[in-house]
Amino acid sequence: MNENEIGKIVVDSALEVHRALGPGLLESTYETCLRHELTLRNLNIIQQKELPVIYKGLRMDKAYRLDLVIENKVIIEIKAVEELNNIHLAQMLSYLKLSGQKLGYLINFNVKLIKDGIKRVVNNLDIQNA
Repeated sequence: MNENEIGKIVVDSALEVHRALGPGLLESTYETCLRHELTLRNLNIIQQKELPVIYKGLRMDKAYRLDLVIENKVIIEIKAVEELNNIHLAQMLSYLKLSGQKLGYLINFNVKLIKDGIKRVVNNLDIQNA
């Protein structure tokens, strides 16, 4: 399964979670419910995966935690904020670069319509498979 196929399942799963719970809850609630929904769809998920940072030979093993990593190919960053902004996008791009992954999703569950809260973020993803 490639990144784009996984991405379609992620979006459908986020829609299902948002439909059931609506906006206004904590990020941790949405994260756990989305992980469960993706597990029900037979995907391999790592929750709160540690992401090291290496800077000029200095390795910081537990520098960051990725909310969800799907099939070791797609990163999901969960938010429950008024609106996504440029710093959230920069955060996801940094996660993609540091991890070597090509596709990530910023998902803000604190919206009336979940389609308004989903941002697809790419880092050197093959356009032909999009």
